[in-house]
Amino acid sequence: MMKHWLLLFFLLTSISGIAPGQANNPQENVVITSNNEKTRVRTTETGGLQINVSKKDLLKFKENGYVRYSDFGAKGDGKTDDIDAIAAAHAFANQEGLPVKADEGASYYIGGKARTAVIQTETDFGTAEFIIDDTEVKDRNLHVFLVSSTLLPFTPGGISSLKKNQEKINVPLPGPSLITVTNSFVKRYIRFGPNQNNGASQTDIFIVDKVGNVDMNAPIIWDFDKITDITAIPIDQTRLTIKGGKFTTIANRAESKYTYYSRGIAIRRSNVLVEGLVHRITGEGEHGAPYGGFLNFRDCANVTVRNCILTGHKTYRTIGSAGVPVSMGSYDISLSRALNISFEHCSQTNDINDPTYWGIMGSNFCKNLVLDHCTFSRFDAHMGVANATIRNSTLGHMGINAIGSGTFLIENSTLNGRSLINLRPDYGSTWQGKFIIRNCVFIPAGGRTATPILIGGSNSGQHNFGYTTYMPELIIIENLHIDDSNHPEDYHGPAIFANFNPKMTDDSYVEKYPHIRTEEVILKNITIESGKKLRVSDNMYLFKDVKISAE
Repeated sequence: MMKHWLLLFFLLTSISGIAPGQANNPQENVVITSNNEKTRVRTTETGGLQINVSKKDLLKFKENGYVRYSDFGAKGDGKTDDIDAIAAAHAFANQEGLPVKADEGASYYIGGKARTAVIQTETDFGTAEFIIDDTEVKDRNLHVFLVSSTLLPFTPGGISSLKKNQEKINVPLPGPSLITVTNSFVKRYIRFGPNQNNGASQTDIFIVDKVGNVDMNAPIIWDFDKITDITAIPIDQTRLTIKGGKFTTIANRAESKYTYYSRGIAIRRSNVLVEGLVHRITGEGEHGAPYGGFLNFRDCANVTVRNCILTGHKTYRTIGSAGVPVSMGSYDISLSRALNISFEHCSQTNDINDPTYWGIMGSNFCKNLVLDHCTFSRFDAHMGVANATIRNSTLGHMGINAIGSGTFLIENSTLNGRSLINLRPDYGSTWQGKFIIRNCVFIPAGGRTATPILIGGSNSGQHNFGYTTYMPELIIIENLHIDDSNHPEDYHGPAIFANFNPKMTDDSYVEKYPHIRTEEVILKNITIESGKKLRVSDNMYLFKDVKISAE
């Protein structure tokens, strides 16, 4: 199978050229030798690693079937910086195809050196502790660990355009692959508000098999009349497991600006299981730069995170692009261009309803995200998610914030946001598809005084977001209990829809960019703690054409 991959890879890349690789590839400056000298790790003048493994140790490691960090000089005393030894152990393990095991009970200190340990083999962090000190970091953009594939990306030739929901691309591939595609001439997600921007290049990511059939569970969502960049990323057919480990980040003390820190575990390989990991944060003070995700997913598919405990970051404020103060998003989970990502039986260390901590996750350009048996402060999709599922879960003070397309399924869950679902106004409060909500409990604002809104959002119809904006075509809500016991004095009952545009109260208001509203809402068994009735909206004109049926 590997020979087949490599043969086709070289055939294809000899025609089309190799896609640009990751800048500063941490594997490029590593030299591994084996001679009669003792096993040791040296740092070169240029910052690279020279690793020598004695012939005796080489035989021992192969006979054992794994390597440990201590084999390469890691002290594990919580004081000595062990990142070179950790990176060396993984580099050697990658070369020999050996698993890596942390030393039981060890405490590995990782300082601010510009070094990334590349994981390509089974890794068991076990009961070891990892102290990641971000108080003096040489390069905040470098991840501590990088989970990568041995299969190299390439540029497939012969594709000049794509159509939304296209079922096949006429390019043979060496095996199942992720296709990422960009048209830089078209801008989408032109953000509105305090963090306004000029949008992002039209981007899509989808899975194809070796004959080019597109996985229609994650369809192409845009028309591409032109393609300025396209990359095929082979999907590993064997699962890589990373388990255990107790990680503690000593938070940075940088100025509170949008200088994101990437000091965690980057996952750039498909077919990965992360299990039993714990991440905590200490040392957060009066100011600090935000984090781009301790678990950071990009250009990958079919990843499961199971039985992990993560931590929300303290919220800091800065001046946004519109010149006004804003709260900065800071994440322990960040996903971009990622498909089929599931979080199962995961939670966070801090109170999910404590507003001093930012919502734990953020995502862009993703498809098929799943939370199952999770307790998190937030689910979020900035620049769109195609299909999402939340089941058997509890979400905290930031609730569900999303835009996107396809089906959003929420079932058997408790939701504590200000809205049951908030359609993000900064991206046009758009969802092209349907919402299905079953067997849920809604506690508005986590029990603080609030007027419950099921579908939140706003759109003036005057801003060009780079796409037509929609509200869900169909909304189905079954067996929902609304706990509105803590409501304001002038309370008239919960509403299905927020007042998306207070200025639009009659036919005289003209939307320059019309916001396409919901066609139908189906309600079954909605119970309300206060005894009030469920209203449509404070703005009946906006939703006068919505068909609402209730049982």
